[in-house]
Amino acid sequence: MRLNLLTKTTLALAALLSLTAPGTAADCSSAASRVVSQTGGQLLSATPQNQGGQTVCVITVLVPGNGNERPKKVTVSVPA
Repeated sequence: MRLNLLTKTTLALAALLSLTAPGTAADCSSAASRVVSQTGGQLLSATPQNQGGQTVCVITVLVPGNGNERPKKVTVSVPA
C-alpha cells in the first residue's frame, strides 16, 4: 500500500513540476521528496516562488493525524 501511495505522489509531483522551468522543477522535486519523507505526509503541491529575491519551493503536504485526529495540511518553504 505504501508503494502505491509513493507512486501516486511521484506521479502527482511530476505533473505539477512539468509546468515549471526545468532547473527549478528538479530542485523542487528533490525538496518535495525530502518534505514528504520527513513528514510522512502525502504531497498536495510543490510550486517555485520568489521570496526576497531568492527562489524557494513551497511544498504542501497532508499529514495523517494522531489517533482520531483529522489529517493536517502543512506548508513548508524550502530553498530551491
